[in-house]
Amino acid sequence: MTQTAPNRIDGTRPDSPRLAGPGPLPVGVQSLTLTDPARLDLDGKTRPRPLTVALWYPAAHRTRSGGSYDTLLRDGETPVTLHGSAARDADPAQGRWPLVLISHGYPGNRFLMSHLAEALASRGYLVAAADHPQSLYQDQGPFGATLYHRPLDQRFLLGALAGHPLALPDTAAVIGYSMGGYGALVTAGAGLIDGMEAHEQAPAGGLLAVHLARTLPLPPANLRAVIAFGPWGNGHGVWSPEGLSGIALPLLVIAGSVDTVSVYEGMRGIARDAGGTLLTFVNAGHNAGAPIPAPAESHAHSEKLGWAPFLHYADPVWDTVRMNAVAQHFAAAFLDRHLKGETARDTLLAPATALGAEAGFGDGMATGLTVESWA
Repeated sequence: MTQTAPNRIDGTRPDSPRLAGPGPLPVGVQSLTLTDPARLDLDGKTRPRPLTVALWYPAAHRTRSGGSYDTLLRDGETPVTLHGSAARDADPAQGRWPLVLISHGYPGNRFLMSHLAEALASRGYLVAAADHPQSLYQDQGPFGATLYHRPLDQRFLLGALAGHPLALPDTAAVIGYSMGGYGALVTAGAGLIDGMEAHEQAPAGGLLAVHLARTLPLPPANLRAVIAFGPWGNGHGVWSPEGLSGIALPLLVIAGSVDTVSVYEGMRGIARDAGGTLLTFVNAGHNAGAPIPAPAESHAHSEKLGWAPFLHYADPVWDTVRMNAVAQHFAAAFLDRHLKGETARDTLLAPATALGAEAGFGDGMATGLTVESWA
């Protein structure tokens, strides 16, 4: 299969940095359903909460590359087929791998960041991405449902997948985009401000009390690092600096400097107050680095949405394949450092050297990127 096939998620460019795109390992993908047996819901009733999960993993040697994903467009009704490098239900390679959980935005689905899932699996990670009910294109519930459920979904999945036979024990990370980033920060220890349980967008019944700074449980025992793409929340006052300082884990924030959804200064404040690292795409918006390239079907105007779904995936200034490559590189370097202990990756993350020749950025190739750190 070639990169000219329609709706490819695994495209790359010759100017991509060092750790972008396919790594040395073939990739397999399989589907599974994991069910939280008893979750209190917005109506006050407790019921099972099933989560459909895509699981990417290093595949056995000589696995033939290539496969497809059948999914829906942003309008929640137009079917699309995506093409990538992962082989469906391929035999796994021998070994156990650090677990990485990817959590989509509101709305989204488990394939929205599949470019990153494939890239990380090809570099020796077990990557899981779930469909979050009430946050999906075809199942978009009230915003308060995502505020409440997202951290609980992530905590449940980290626990449920910790015992997977391909998962390296006690070694996991969460990557979240937008509301997935909000969830990742809460899961990592950033408790919400007092009063959020009564916020106009909060679910009724004070359900957000479980995520407040004064009641938030410790992060899952296997969680070792967090990456947040365009994380929603701080630009809308849901955390205090003290609440963000509750994150004691390594943190990488990836943001666009003109993001008006999550608000750039709020995201910069997350990295600062949590002692993290910030990668900025200058003049990019909310879609900086996270979504797959826009499917061909997204270019047409949607009567249901009132706009072309293309806008859900693309950025007005940056090429998506370029952003994806940069994001893959930094995510791989960060996870290699904090989940695998590869200290040589420090050079690829430190502001003074992260955008240099050793990282694969030749003359002019780092234009429009900045790296800051408060670690």
